[in-house]
Amino acid sequence: MKKIYCLLFLVTLVSCQKKSKHQQINELYQADINVLIEKVAKLRYSVQWDSTEAQIQRQFLEAHQSYKKVELLSEYYAPAVSKAINGPAISEFEENDKITVPPEGFQVIEELVFPKYDTKSKKELVQELGILSANLIRLEKVSGSNELTDAHVFDAMRLEVYRIITLGITGFDSPVILNSLPEAGSALESIEKYYRVYLENESVSNSEQLLQILEKGEKYLKTNTNFNAFDRAFFIREIANPLSKGLYQTQTELGIPFMKESRGLQSTARTLFDNDAFDTEAFSGFPDYKTTPEKIALGKKLFNDPVLSGDNSRSCASCHHAEKAFTDGLERAVSLDGKSMIQRNTPTLNNIAFQRVFFADSKVSYLEDQAIAVISNENEMHGSVEKSAKKLQKNKIYAAEFKKAFPKSEINAFAIKNALASYIRSLSHYDSKFDDYMQNKTAFTADEKAGFNLFAGKAKCATCHFIPLTNGTVPPNFDRSESEILGVPDKNKKLDGDLGKFVITQAAIHKNSFKTPTIRNIEMTAPYMHNGVYKTLEEVIAFYNEGGGVGLGLEVPNQTLPEDKLNLSDKEKQQLIAFMRTLTDKKYVK
Repeated sequence: MKKIYCLLFLVTLVSCQKKSKHQQINELYQADINVLIEKVAKLRYSVQWDSTEAQIQRQFLEAHQSYKKVELLSEYYAPAVSKAINGPAISEFEENDKITVPPEGFQVIEELVFPKYDTKSKKELVQELGILSANLIRLEKVSGSNELTDAHVFDAMRLEVYRIITLGITGFDSPVILNSLPEAGSALESIEKYYRVYLENESVSNSEQLLQILEKGEKYLKTNTNFNAFDRAFFIREIANPLSKGLYQTQTELGIPFMKESRGLQSTARTLFDNDAFDTEAFSGFPDYKTTPEKIALGKKLFNDPVLSGDNSRSCASCHHAEKAFTDGLERAVSLDGKSMIQRNTPTLNNIAFQRVFFADSKVSYLEDQAIAVISNENEMHGSVEKSAKKLQKNKIYAAEFKKAFPKSEINAFAIKNALASYIRSLSHYDSKFDDYMQNKTAFTADEKAGFNLFAGKAKCATCHFIPLTNGTVPPNFDRSESEILGVPDKNKKLDGDLGKFVITQAAIHKNSFKTPTIRNIEMTAPYMHNGVYKTLEEVIAFYNEGGGVGLGLEVPNQTLPEDKLNLSDKEKQQLIAFMRTLTDKKYVK
């Protein structure tokens, strides 16, 4: 009998050795999904049988941390199912079907269980747990058909590091109980487990160092559990960045190729904060839009030339002043007639290319379309690109420059808008003290560091202004840009009458909804908000500190900004501002 068992063991061992690394990882992934399903089933059972609040809350925490162990591959291979499992507890509007879809998953359940579990919500909670269980079964079925490769696994591991930085330690998906730090530890454990598979019978020069980084990170997250006091700056610089670099090095040494997809965040980025981590071309979406030096030069000239306006009196630069980070310093821009103001504040053009939608109401998806919309708007430029093209065809200097930029086409509407967009894309690159700090090239002052930790922690800024872009383009895939309802008041301290995105979609949940802009160069771009109601950063922080419009006593039933007060001290407010000033590009620093 012993001989039979030994033989079976040897057969199993040999069969395991024949399996590829990614096959072994897929089996580990599926096993973790089964554990997660069991954890959620136990939680559902406890609710159905009226267990104590403490037991229900404990089982929720265990279940959510179990999800963090599958998140790495779940988000990579099944993003739609993952969103249903762990997406924000906010309704979404499906623009194709014109319907509003209610939220579901862990974050909805968290709000029902914490901070206190009210048995009156038992029926709703059981229903939500049933939906969650069904989505986990979907995930289990999908996982069986995953076509993993080693390249995909390493890509997913580095993306998980970026997810921990941007959505994990910031509290994005644990908004009520702020259990983000232990959950980030679980995510690190999954990276370690998969990474170790690649060390079997392989020699990698940095393996010992990388495992030490993982151990250091897991220990740091376990021993520093106070959400507000957590040193995110230290964690990112000393643990997360070295970890993603280490994964990159191991992948290179093992000869595993990098993904060749066109992405906003490049697959070859060693860290989230590399100078060339983001690709403006990938955000544009069309090969024909490719930026060239000739297009940039032509676009800059057109940008500063009033020839595109209807009466030749205004250029793009009339409202976007380079010395003010391409804003105009006004509450709202002056209309073409010079007698009134247009509806909204002039946004910065610096780093604007790192978005998926444009204008405060998200009405267009490409910079080319934004240029056309501004030129044709009767209150802004009241021009026509078609008519402008005919004028430019008669200009010998422009004809020569268009020929350089577009050798295979004539001067037409597409060439004009593509040249303008190319110039604006060229304004999208980072060169601030914050970037140098994250690349270990400089140090922060004590207040700047405290301000960053507040920004990504207690003040909850980074849950909407995502690191490192600081706009609403959602990491780590950076494939969609969000809008929010803040409840911004007008000068009379009433809810501003601008309905924002609602005008475009006619969806009730979009009333007073505006795209989350970048806060890069924010000290240069006052006044603030879509209506320019706040003149200083102190006023802006005070607004958020009160809990937005609802906190100010306004009626904003669909506000997406948490209405709880942040309880920031005067010193913390100043530290936040100190950090935000590190986001100023060096060319603007006096």
